[in-house]
Amino acid sequence: MTDQPPKHFVAFTKKYPAVAKAYYQLGEAVHDAGPLDEKTRALIKCAISGAARLEGGFHSHVRKAQRLGIKKEEIQHAVMLTLPTLGFPHMMTLMSWIDDVYPDGE
Repeated sequence: MTDQPPKHFVAFTKKYPAVAKAYYQLGEAVHDAGPLDEKTRALIKCAISGAARLEGGFHSHVRKAQRLGIKKEEIQHAVMLTLPTLGFPHMMTLMSWIDDVYPDGE
């Protein structure tokens, strides 16, 4: 996995810089709107994108969590919390997507 944004996202931001800026600002405003700390927000975003089966978004949020120093086991726990709601096959898919980002043993 690369740490670079997807090429389609980069192209979008170049073509529509005002929209990209507004999108970024919306995200910042949402982050600042409540009491949750950065780590908690990152884990929630992993769970939300995983629950929605947004593979690219999930990978992106897992990489962001990794950069924050969140351990693989912590993300796996957040994903395991989806099991009763989403079911075993869906949860196992998310576990495999975590492995796409974290090298073995990390």
